[in-house]
Amino acid sequence: MTDDATNPSTGGAPATRVLIVDDDFMVARVHTGFVTRTAGFEVVGTAHTGSDAVTLARDLTPDLVLLDLYLPDRFGLDVLSDLRAAGLACDVIVITAAKEVEAVRGAIRLGVVDYLLKPFGYDDLRERLDRYAARHRMLAGQEVRGQDDIDRALAVSSRTPSAVLPKGLSPETVALVEAALADAEGSLSASEAAETVGISRVSARRYLEYFVGIGTAEVNLRYGTTGRPERRYRRV
Repeated sequence: MTDDATNPSTGGAPATRVLIVDDDFMVARVHTGFVTRTAGFEVVGTAHTGSDAVTLARDLTPDLVLLDLYLPDRFGLDVLSDLRAAGLACDVIVITAAKEVEAVRGAIRLGVVDYLLKPFGYDDLRERLDRYAARHRMLAGQEVRGQDDIDRALAVSSRTPSAVLPKGLSPETVALVEAALADAEGSLSASEAAETVGISRVSARRYLEYFVGIGTAEVNLRYGTTGRPERRYRRV
């Protein structure tokens, strides 16, 4: 079955098209609601069996599949293998109660972009979707500018240990602000970063100053005709 869900657009960029695969109809509905609440994502279909998942993936060509492993007809990793064998370019986030090491290893071998254990709340999924979107913004161009771009994209794909960040900064927002810096033409103000990421100007400035402190950004003052000079941040 398919759903006609839509999400708010972000900066005019096409929404990420999501296929949800879960055997439980109510759980699939909840996950649909979570995805729909997240800016830049839209649900294009739901499947409740492995065979339906493969069929819909072929028909709908989603960008991202949220894949449960415990399906009534097949194990989810077998479905993932079929998606890869069919040459489908969709990314996959596994969403499951499966904690077995072999399941996690198998998912990693097959190239999943994330692995989320049930039960979870909206914020848990939103963090992963935001991280996924940040990585794709970094790699949206025709070519990367160097090793630093590749390293940043790979860092966004994995959770940055919170222990290495100053108190009050989250690894997910670090990734989003870093992506905003990378996408900026020239320099970026705290207000512009706040609008891009969806946080307050004060918070955006804290994250930007963090990048200045670790040496991945620099700040310059832009003087206007009146008032305080504006602090402008640029990736280095």
